[in-house]
Amino acid sequence: MTLTATAPPAVSLRERKKLATRRLLRRVALDLIAERGMVNVTVEDIAEAADVSPRTFFNYFPSKEAALFGSDPARWIELRERIVHDSPGEPALEVLRAVMMSGAETVAEDLRDLGGDPADWLRRMKVVRADPQLHAAHAAQMANFERTITEALAQRLGTDPDRDPYPGLLCAVATGVFRNSMASWTSSGSVPLERFVDLSFRALMAGLPEDCELRQVTGNMTDKKDDH
Repeated sequence: MTLTATAPPAVSLRERKKLATRRLLRRVALDLIAERGMVNVTVEDIAEAADVSPRTFFNYFPSKEAALFGSDPARWIELRERIVHDSPGEPALEVLRAVMMSGAETVAEDLRDLGGDPADWLRRMKVVRADPQLHAAHAAQMANFERTITEALAQRLGTDPDRDPYPGLLCAVATGVFRNSMASWTSSGSVPLERFVDLSFRALMAGLPEDCELRQVTGNMTDKKDDH
């Protein structure tokens, strides 16, 4: 049995314009807050730099924190639905691999759409999220994200996540893979993010062998003959 894949629907000109404005607001918010700090940037500052009104800003984001995190509620709904319903009969870890690969492609595309070097945007995001004013908000967002995955896995498996530790363990594995893949992607600059995610999950499913392809593709396998 193979994992299902659906072609994305065509995007209208209006939707493309909305996406462009959303990305512009994120880019400006990241730039300003990385430069000045969270407390020294207002929604009005972001709107002015993006050449839109504060009202337009609030059409896209409820707060400047939301603009920084870039979370789209529709994506969370899609994530949950895919985990629950994709490829009946496939192991949950295999479905997570496919879902996380799709998520990686989306993240990489979002970063590329911000313009410039995606790795540079990732570094700016890390600087911004380290701001004490944002740390708690980011932690809460991640907790909600992990709860969404855990509950979706529990629904797929027909179990209670409060009593069964397995869905939470799978979630911890998946989010750990994604974070590690992001870090590797930032430093590599050559291997696509979704490739890191794919190979990481495959290494897990193979029992984490030392000669896994993940290490080979990054050039981190040493020839044992060199040790002698």
